[in-house]
Amino acid sequence: MHPPGADTVLCRHGDLNTKSNTVKRYMVDLLCDNLEAVLEDREVPGTLERDWDRPRVHTDPSCVHDATVAAADVFGIVSASPAITVDTDLESIRGALAATAEGTYASGTFAVDASRADKRLPFTSEDVAREGGQAIWDAVEDRFEPEVDLDDPDHTFGVEVREEAAYIFRSRRSGPGGLPLRSQAPQVALVSGGIDSPVAVYETMRRGSPVIPVYVSLGEYGGPDHEARAFETVRSLSRFAPNCDLDVYRVPGGETVAHLADTMEEGRMLSLRRFFYRVAERIAETEGASAIVTGEAIGQKSSQTAQNLGVTSRATDLPIHRPLLTWDKHDIVERAREIDTFTDSTINAGCNRIAPDRAETNAVYERLLEAEPEDLLERADAAAAAAELVSIE
Repeated sequence: MHPPGADTVLCRHGDLNTKSNTVKRYMVDLLCDNLEAVLEDREVPGTLERDWDRPRVHTDPSCVHDATVAAADVFGIVSASPAITVDTDLESIRGALAATAEGTYASGTFAVDASRADKRLPFTSEDVAREGGQAIWDAVEDRFEPEVDLDDPDHTFGVEVREEAAYIFRSRRSGPGGLPLRSQAPQVALVSGGIDSPVAVYETMRRGSPVIPVYVSLGEYGGPDHEARAFETVRSLSRFAPNCDLDVYRVPGGETVAHLADTMEEGRMLSLRRFFYRVAERIAETEGASAIVTGEAIGQKSSQTAQNLGVTSRATDLPIHRPLLTWDKHDIVERAREIDTFTDSTINAGCNRIAPDRAETNAVYERLLEAEPEDLLERADAAAAAAELVSIE
């Protein structure tokens, strides 16, 4: 819901306010760059005002909804509100609140949530709330009997009075929060056709790190459909980062996967994970990335028990970041639906066909090394060297 004639989107950030002024200004600049890129990518017209406390998108009222949706998809933004812009005097604020009430308030309780950033003005936030509430009451009392509820109102009328203008709004569209993309070092992400890895990529970007996607082809154990799903999830994620390169490294892994299936029974899936990690490490070295990202969660699969994660992680010297480490599957699925990667992820992963009849849940590192091919990591080095960078456009 937005006020009739809304022409501005107020953008709020959260974690940036905990930074020093120098760091905050740097991060707000990145956030604004990213917001402009999303607006341009979605062909939403508007002018961005780069206020370091409250960036604002000025647009035509016919485009304010699309601008709000775009802003609420930008990493670092906590919420976005479509608002009317008026002068900072009480008369203008009362008039805008009355007009908003006439167009959006037809029953139930209400409250005015007011803030005043410019302390030089000759009135307080309480004055705005009191006089604004009276203006709303007067505007609707001929149609129904309004009721004020300051604790749990059915309708909230927001007012932000800043130095340059006052803004009247009715709603806050939640954003992802986190940090602006590109404010942290890049990371290599192992992606697949499953549900988890796209969510892990999203969560990594939400904390400011650009991501370099790596897809290891499973050969006959994966197939073109599996690969297409993986690439499509990355393409879906790219709409959150149109000014970042999300082209995918496609790594030939089918020969090694087949060799593991033919020669190993116990511990096969763990050696496959070690192969993946080593591939990711080599690509990270090429790209200057700081870490590896996966969609693993403790205990979700037999290869992901706490013991097994400790064993497989020793394949690389790079840190392995697992944003979903403690998430339940239900929560991962819900986030996949929210970011629109769930549909493209609902395909049986090739790994299901690779899994042995007896799963290893409590691996011992030395025993695994004895069982797996001696040249496993050398195979990974060769596969990474043969990787092909594929455009997702």
